[in-house]
Amino acid sequence: MFSDDKSKDGGFLGNFWTKVAHGFSPAIIEGETCQIFYEGSNGVSIEIEKLNKSFGDHHVLKDIDLSIKPGETFSIIGPSGTGKSLLLKHIVKLIEADSGRIIINGHDIEEHVAKKAPTDFRYSMVFQSSALFNSLTVGENVGLWLREKRICAEVRIRRIIHEKLRLVGLEGKEELRTSELSGGMKKRVAIARSLAMNPDLILYDEPTAELDPVTSDELARVIMSLKDEVKLTTIIVSHDLNFALYLSDRVAMMHDGEIIALGTPEEIKKSQNPIVRNFIYTTTKGIQGEGD
Repeated sequence: MFSDDKSKDGGFLGNFWTKVAHGFSPAIIEGETCQIFYEGSNGVSIEIEKLNKSFGDHHVLKDIDLSIKPGETFSIIGPSGTGKSLLLKHIVKLIEADSGRIIINGHDIEEHVAKKAPTDFRYSMVFQSSALFNSLTVGENVGLWLREKRICAEVRIRRIIHEKLRLVGLEGKEELRTSELSGGMKKRVAIARSLAMNPDLILYDEPTAELDPVTSDELARVIMSLKDEVKLTTIIVSHDLNFALYLSDRVAMMHDGEIIALGTPEEIKKSQNPIVRNFIYTTTKGIQGEGD
């Protein structure tokens, strides 16, 4: 992580060389071209079959079975410590399962890693902390991957940055520094940076963490608007029940490393499972109109 502390990064010169290292030197090649694989995105299907993970004697994920449809917005809810974020890390190949399979668009992801085979999809992740680079502007953060991988010519990169910021309600904020952003704005910049990859799959790890209710509602509206404008599969891990129910096509609830409920938001609200009902009550103090 870069720092704005001038005593550490050498002030102006430190920031200058940081930006050069990340591809922010003046544009040499102009034009509208991008690498062919970058154009377009489509939602992917995800099949999780009997996934297990233990750490020592602690069995964290227990025979997880899930099927997520292309283009679906799918939330995984539950209290802290139930394995939600760990499941997300398995999907993005940060952790290897003890047993079971994860199949994305018909490809077993572990087999692809072992064979070093290319996949036919792109995924990006919005981290709980936003994970922005403090020494870069908003626009530079959003365009970081595009420039480091030299995906497009510079003029096209600037257009992409502008468009992705527009999608999250931050049009024209390219020159702001991260120190000038509120917590909610940082989350939206992180989403724009993920969208800049044109992902087929985007994953959110506790997106409302450390946000007040009003800012959480604003973020929910941003993610909801993306469902109409961007073709991708979305997975949200959250303990914020109202947030998940508002956004999702379907919801899975985890408890003690297992999926104990799966269905549409309405089905989850009407669940008779006592663990699910207790979670609903304690996190929302009851949902208006749910009945007794």
